[in-house]
Amino acid sequence: MLENFYFCAHPGQNLPGPKNKDPMRTIQFREAIAEAMSEEMRTDESIYLMGEEVAEYNGAYKASKGMLDEFGPDRVLDTPISELGFAGIGVGSAMIGNRPIIEFMTFNFSLVGIDQIINNAAKMRQMSGGQFNIPIVFRGPTASAGQLAATHSQAFESWFANCPGLKVVVPSNPYDAKGLLKSAIRDDDPVIFMESEQMYGDKGEVPEGEYTIPLGVAEIRREGTDVTIVSFGKIIKEVYTAAEQLAEEGISCEVIDLRTVRPLDYATVLASVKKTNRLVVVEEAWPFGNVATEITYHVQNEAFDYLDAPVVKINTADTPAPYSPVLLEEWLPNSGDVIKAVKKVLYK
Repeated sequence: MLENFYFCAHPGQNLPGPKNKDPMRTIQFREAIAEAMSEEMRTDESIYLMGEEVAEYNGAYKASKGMLDEFGPDRVLDTPISELGFAGIGVGSAMIGNRPIIEFMTFNFSLVGIDQIINNAAKMRQMSGGQFNIPIVFRGPTASAGQLAATHSQAFESWFANCPGLKVVVPSNPYDAKGLLKSAIRDDDPVIFMESEQMYGDKGEVPEGEYTIPLGVAEIRREGTDVTIVSFGKIIKEVYTAAEQLAEEGISCEVIDLRTVRPLDYATVLASVKKTNRLVVVEEAWPFGNVATEITYHVQNEAFDYLDAPVVKINTADTPAPYSPVLLEEWLPNSGDVIKAVKKVLYK
């Protein structure tokens, strides 16, 4: 039943692409990221890329491959290991008319520069009375990427989404990655663009022509009637696997990919819940105070009478990420957890 999904594959597997009038080709997630940045930089000389190993090394994950050769060292800039410094340079340059793309080797390292993001980028427009826009994109991988242990396996989507003034985007496939990143670069406000180390090799169909995807619009990946499952980022692959298995048992799942965490597309989620009357939210994050919690509140507040069962949210265990592969497998949400949750809300 693969045809029921827009993007529901594992790393390295070719993905069915979206309907588009332009010719399609299959490319990797990292290539989609590089294309988005390069295309925007060709049209606007105020855009530049800065971060650790983005230039001479073609990016830590090869997501900026070839960009130094095309745009030169004035627009593709390698930095020292100094997130606080180059995040601040990016914010300052945005204030004087540039549109920087700041790459963190991982968002775990953004904590070193979080003061620049939270106290400067997010607040400058309001604190300046609208005199300064901050058209800046902070991008890089988020969450776990295998056995990288506790300090390199953290998902901070809900942290950044909690801060007014920031937009937070988490794509799950190459097509969305390119279209959303182009929109993020064109946005006049700061955008946190969160990827995954485990998705850079994922393949999917991407149009040859120009396209963008608006921020704040979720996508229904699979239509269903029995239960709504909401997720985003790489963990949504576990949802796809679970939905396939549940379909074999006659359970119809509607799968929603949020794509943007802030602004969050509550309307699409609420419309689906009003149709299916049940909701499961799957998120790779600690269980306290996260995106799933926010969704749960809005659904009970605005669609309580439509619910036939309590909302179930699935998160990681409430501990730092373990290094042990056995423990890590238990720590992360998986398709088995999704199946159990769906059957719970269906009273099966």
